[in-house]
Amino acid sequence: MTESSKSSSPAKEPEEKPSSSTALRAAQAFFALSALGVVVTFGGAVRDGETRRSPDTLVRMLQPDYEGRNRTAPDFTLRDKDGRPVRLSDFRGKTVVLHFWSRTCAPCIDELQRSLPAFDELVHGRSDVALVLVTTDPDWNSVQELVPDGFKSPILFDPSSSVVGGRYGTRLFPETWVIDPRGVIRARFDRTLEWDSSVFFDFLLSLR
Repeated sequence: MTESSKSSSPAKEPEEKPSSSTALRAAQAFFALSALGVVVTFGGAVRDGETRRSPDTLVRMLQPDYEGRNRTAPDFTLRDKDGRPVRLSDFRGKTVVLHFWSRTCAPCIDELQRSLPAFDELVHGRSDVALVLVTTDPDWNSVQELVPDGFKSPILFDPSSSVVGGRYGTRLFPETWVIDPRGVIRARFDRTLEWDSSVFFDFLLSLR
């Protein structure tokens, strides 16, 4: 019995060890392939995300009335509601959303009171995006009752339309220009905007 036990024990070990080793190698190969698949999928998602967020892709989605890359925005100086001079080039280094409007324009007033305040709050205090409003109305008293309380972005006055009409050629409102941090006009919208659109904000950020 003793000799039979001794002779049978070594016979079992060679059968178990190859089986265990094979299973281990198979498991390692499975995890390696799974990890590779995750890396490839993640890399593809990152590339797709970068493509969707490129300025060219975003601007095509927004369909502006003008798209450009080589025209510098005409500089100007206008007074704000407190009579202080504000120059467009003071915002150089930021993407500027330059919005032309008038109290005689019903869609302008609707934007100003409904959708622009949220955008104004979103960009307030940012170092990369600024909102600047220019109206052809004469002064703050003429528009004060139309502007929502707490509106923070500068409102500038161009009663002679020397900037709005003279330098930018605007005849109808609302009109919005997007100027990149180098001072180059990148887009113009001759219509009301979806100010809460994530695509629009992503486009602004893509111009940095």
